[in-house]
Amino acid sequence: MGAGKSTIGRLLAQELQLEFIDSDKEIETRAGADIPWIFDVEGELGFRKRETNIIDELSQHNNIVLATGGGAILSPDNRRYLQSRGTVVYLHASLQQQLERTAKDRNRPLLQTEDPAKVLSDLMQIRDPLYRDCCDLLIQTDGRRPKSVAREIIRQLEQLEILR
Repeated sequence: MGAGKSTIGRLLAQELQLEFIDSDKEIETRAGADIPWIFDVEGELGFRKRETNIIDELSQHNNIVLATGGGAILSPDNRRYLQSRGTVVYLHASLQQQLERTAKDRNRPLLQTEDPAKVLSDLMQIRDPLYRDCCDLLIQTDGRRPKSVAREIIRQLEQLEILR
């Protein structure tokens, strides 16, 4: 959360001349409601079910850059879809960087609490090992400009001969 998935994904898609899709935005569009509303009405479980369905569908597309929500990694199905159908890039941000980037964002239901730092820390403990296990590339984003991160991803994809 707050690692720059949407911003960097959009830039990466532009550089590679690919379509960019944000799974959270797609969920909101199809539901006709924002994510906080979905969480309020359906709970996190309802949202996660929608998320898995969207990731299953979108990960079958070719020539796209797909940004997923931070919690998508929790689902074994999502991990399987993403790993088997594409190249997974883990954008890693420190807890401090996440706090700075999400401090004023009211569209993050899990952080609407008295202690967002604890929530982010707890989420990182659970999610980080899953991200590391699932990813093809791990990219540090702390203190970096999104364009610089996008260029690094492209360089690494070229080195791995994923991009030619």
